[in-house]
Amino acid sequence: MFEVENQFYQANRETLREKYLGKRVVIVKDKVLGIYDSDAEAIKETSKTMKPGTFCVKYIPVNPAEEHHRLLSFLFNSYDYCQGKC
Repeated sequence: MFEVENQFYQANRETLREKYLGKRVVIVKDKVLGIYDSDAEAIKETSKTMKPGTFCVKYIPVNPAEEHHRLLSFLFNSYDYCQGKC
């Protein structure tokens, strides 16, 4: 799941860090769809036009060591957030 989005993120990580440090970036296929300040905002706003599970939200960490911890946290939080809401 999200292989294309993850490849896009990895290939463009440095550029995304330069532009969107500390933000949440919504990625669909190989395009940035939106920029948000929080996971909840990214999911809520993007879910207005797209079905959950069809877009990927990536946090652009200030400290790259945060990246792995946030991925696991986001997966659990987004699942809980969308239960019955998205």
